Amino acid sequence: MNVMKKAVIQTGGKQYLVGEGETIQVERIKDAGKTVSFAPLLFIDGEKTEIGKPLLDKVKVTAEVVEAEVRTDKVTSIRYKAKKRVRKVRGHRQLQTVIKIAKIGG
Repeated sequence: MNVMKKAVIQTGGKQYLVGEGETIQVERIKDAGKTVSFAPLLFIDGEKTEIGKPLLDKVKVTAEVVEAEVRTDKVTSIRYKAKKRVRKVRGHRQLQTVIKIAKIGG
């Protein structure tokens, strides 16, 4: 019987529920080498669940960096005032890192 391990990690001000083998996009991780490790907030191993206060020190989540810098879709913001000739359009593309969860364990 193969028990699926899951964990909640925090990076870039956001929390992600991850499992082994999953590929996710997170906010850009500066100075990311080939692997990155996280201390999880929550760890689920079958029937057993551990909750950190705020982090779990015994468990590590190891991830491989698939792509270091990927740009997301463009988000535009528009400032417009009717009848005043005021029109301003700005665009922004956020940088993200694609990681693949390699191992969850202690």
